Amino acid sequence: MTTIITAANAAHFLSLVPRLLGFRPRRSLVLVPFEAGRSLGTMRLDLPPDGAETERVASDLIGLVCRIADADGFALVAYADGPLHPPGEEGLPHSGLAAALSDRADACGLHVVHMLCVAEDAWGAYSEPHTTHDLDELDAMPAEGMPRPSRGDQTSGTRLPSVEAAERERVALALTGVRSATQLLRAGAAEGGDPRRVDPLAIAALDVLDDLPAFFEASLGWDTGSLDAYAAATLSWCLSQPPARDVGLLEWVGGREIGDRAVDAQLRWEAGHTYPTELGMRVWGEGPRPDPERLLRALALVRRIAAVTPRGSRAGALAVCGWLSWTLGRSTHADVYARRALKIDRWHGLARIIVALTAAGHLPDWAFRPAA
Repeated sequence: MTTIITAANAAHFLSLVPRLLGFRPRRSLVLVPFEAGRSLGTMRLDLPPDGAETERVASDLIGLVCRIADADGFALVAYADGPLHPPGEEGLPHSGLAAALSDRADACGLHVVHMLCVAEDAWGAYSEPHTTHDLDELDAMPAEGMPRPSRGDQTSGTRLPSVEAAERERVALALTGVRSATQLLRAGAAEGGDPRRVDPLAIAALDVLDDLPAFFEASLGWDTGSLDAYAAATLSWCLSQPPARDVGLLEWVGGREIGDRAVDAQLRWEAGHTYPTELGMRVWGEGPRPDPERLLRALALVRRIAAVTPRGSRAGALAVCGWLSWTLGRSTHADVYARRALKIDRWHGLARIIVALTAAGHLPDWAFRPAA
């Protein structure tokens, strides 16, 4: 069900922005693209650093709006530290960027709905730089049907779930067994040692490797509050192995058909064939828009897996948390998870790629297309 709320004025619109985002942004630029007067979503970016080239930043921002095919206008809100009228400065904070953005919008035929600034002591409009508005009036605006934003900012929500030490110990023990069992299976019982020295529960848990797509699909239905230690350990191990991990990513983003194709592609690639471009494109954010509910379930699951995995072994799960966040358009969270993974394994491939993507401001292509 879609909730439609008409913003009566700039103050009302500004009061809705944190609700649209789900948090209260800090040191941010928020772009809200519009089509025929209706918002198409929100995009949050970090404020440009001091000394950044204003014209280039404005061009980049307009480029983001233009990537949305149906957008014919936008609103900009700058969330700045410090006062609305800094001593010794002309106009509002980042007024140069606002002016450059307005010029670029006019050149591209985009309508500017609002250009506003929220500071620590007040808010104002770039079109009326000498008028000051009280922040308290924003909290008094009606927003029936829209949930209140979280109390945190854009970085909130990346703390892993709290788990009991006993649960982490059970998963650690199961993970040791799973690793031993995989080594045995790879080498063969005759060469890998005595199978009686391998945890039989771990060997049984690895039966799922016969059908990886089915395993990853079934995991979306797990109760994250009461994970089986061996199932959790097996998934944690899979997320640490790039071939198995990539099957999981494609299964979660595309379903069983894509998952089955990913297994076949992986086997053919190991035999010397070229990996299909269309599958690789899905991992890097191109192709049909995935179901966000599947991605959200996968993210909740992998966050729990990362939490129960011993710290030295959780780089794979953290990197996948980053990838899932990135696919959902949560670049700030993606960067946090990926950097945590790199603290554990500084050469982790997926984590390094995610950090590069977020640093470049690159989002999945489907983030610029409206949901069906």
